[in-house]
Amino acid sequence: MLIRRLPDPVPPARHEIPASYISRLATLHGLDINDLWTQVTEREKSGGMRRVVVPERLAALTGRTAHALAGAMPELRSPAPDWAMFRHQPQTGCHRCDARHPGGKVTRLLPHHRYVCLRHRTWIGPPDIDHPAVDLTRLPEIVDAQRKHLRLLSRYGWAATYDAVLSALMLCAHIWSVDGRPSSAVFGTWDTWEDRIGLLIPFSRETRSYPSYSTSRLFAAIYPEAVAMAPLIASPHWRQLADGTEAEQARFFAEIGNRVTYPYKPADRRGDAIAHWSLADSWRPPSRPLTTYTPGRMRGTLPGLAANRLARHEKSATWFNRTRREQGRAMLFHGHLKSVLLRDPDPQYEKWEGTIWHSTRTDDLMREEVAKKRRASEATTLPHYSSGS
Repeated sequence: MLIRRLPDPVPPARHEIPASYISRLATLHGLDINDLWTQVTEREKSGGMRRVVVPERLAALTGRTAHALAGAMPELRSPAPDWAMFRHQPQTGCHRCDARHPGGKVTRLLPHHRYVCLRHRTWIGPPDIDHPAVDLTRLPEIVDAQRKHLRLLSRYGWAATYDAVLSALMLCAHIWSVDGRPSSAVFGTWDTWEDRIGLLIPFSRETRSYPSYSTSRLFAAIYPEAVAMAPLIASPHWRQLADGTEAEQARFFAEIGNRVTYPYKPADRRGDAIAHWSLADSWRPPSRPLTTYTPGRMRGTLPGLAANRLARHEKSATWFNRTRREQGRAMLFHGHLKSVLLRDPDPQYEKWEGTIWHSTRTDDLMREEVAKKRRASEATTLPHYSSGS
């Protein structure tokens, strides 16, 4: 197949998926996207209908070396990277970075640890509906949290960091969803998050609503506290204390309270998501992603927003516009936290409310279930977390 080089082969963006890059090339040159996609791809060797990019063909089309293209686009690397290190769902990134890449929307496959563009101080966040990027100039603590996140990654590796930050985000979401307004002792954290929301999701006097609402921006509000809590979840030492004697657990809960305002009463930890994590999850290995990215696609066009995701967003936005409440609950229902809310397939609940409720249980029946799982784990010689990373 003879492939002619394009007259204006703009470079790919870092972590861009090939379908996005080829779509931009087609737009800039007035070509049919799927025709161009067919030229530079072939059917996967397994015999399926999906098509994967042939790096040499894309190199001939753009005049760039296959090595340079693979440096920007993980899908073209050989051997393939560990896809578990990346989010399973491509997303948009920093709007100021994307402005340097003409031809349309830039869609990237980002690693789990990228929440903020440090160069432009903008919130990227987890995959969500497309929304205007958030300028964090007035929220420097969120930018600083990204730097701390990267230091955590350097110390513990991607797997432990992925589990620790997601678990901390989940626990902060639970704290924010405590029924009713908490006691005055909890105002510190709640008021801080509410103040950030005022900057992240401003009220429009014209529409009498919050047009820039997205669940991703709710995650931005709790990100600094989650990153502050994450080292306790990643550290084998602190996990041993969380799984230890009553006195050791008290030390763990006290240190958590130094990093995020603790809303639960020590005398009765029922409905306490942090106590549940200490009981049911501190002794396990880090949770891994439930799904991983699958390279290639049948067409070069990018898929649109799934109907269920759009409906979930519209429901959350409507509720937020009406009450400006339930922020923590909206995050718990977001797919970004699934891997730490579904650490194992059992028990399975018909509705997601059951899974969320289960993640706060510390009752006697829950303790029996955990004891049974630990015995089964020991019988299969599954090592304790402390012997790992």
